[in-house]
Amino acid sequence: MATAKARHILVSSKEECDRLKDQIVNGEDFAEIAKEHSQCPSRQKGGDLGEFSPGQMVREFDQVVFSEEVGKVHGPVKTDFGYHLIEITSRTD
Repeated sequence: MATAKARHILVSSKEECDRLKDQIVNGEDFAEIAKEHSQCPSRQKGGDLGEFSPGQMVREFDQVVFSEEVGKVHGPVKTDFGYHLIEITSRTD
């Protein structure tokens, strides 16, 4: 079964998500941005969600994590929780 490791940043608006993504793309540290801005409890670990399998996260999140490029920051990804930036740190198929 496929597994992945990812970290994310959760915010309430697409605009904030876009702004934070620009900062990361321009060299800011993902974990530090997560600690400062994410609304998820994972913020304490720099947004790290650990390892998980398909179906453990919401559908929109799973679609990105199990199909997009590893090592890149993806998003904004809208879910019922808000807007996410997602970095897939590893994946096995």
